[in-house]
Amino acid sequence: QVQLVESGGGSVQSGGSLRLSCAASGRTFSSLTMGWFRQAPGKEHDFVAAITWGSSSTVYADSVKGRFTISRDNAKNTVYLQMNTLKPEDTAVYYCAARTGRILTMRRTQYDYWGQGTQVTVSS
Repeated sequence: QVQLVESGGGSVQSGGSLRLSCAASGRTFSSLTMGWFRQAPGKEHDFVAAITWGSSSTVYADSVKGRFTISRDNAKNTVYLQMNTLKPEDTAVYYCAARTGRILTMRRTQYDYWGQGTQVTVSS
């Protein structure tokens, strides 16, 4: 089992920045592929970004490319999502997710473990 706990959400004005963190426990963190998803009110979970276990590969949703950066610190069992130039349409609950194995995927159903989510609100 893997436990994931997100933090760092909050309210910010358009153009601002936030950094989300996700602390993992329960399994060797370095063996996990990590991802971030988000869910706006009334919408499905949307993929945001993912990173392989050794940080050698990352993938981003088109809507966040150039603004968001995913990274991880295996020594701290933590993955981060740096969000810059935030827009009102980025408002959502952001979820950290993990999957065993080294395949990088944007598909929600291929992630095995999920955090409880953290709210990000961007005002115009």
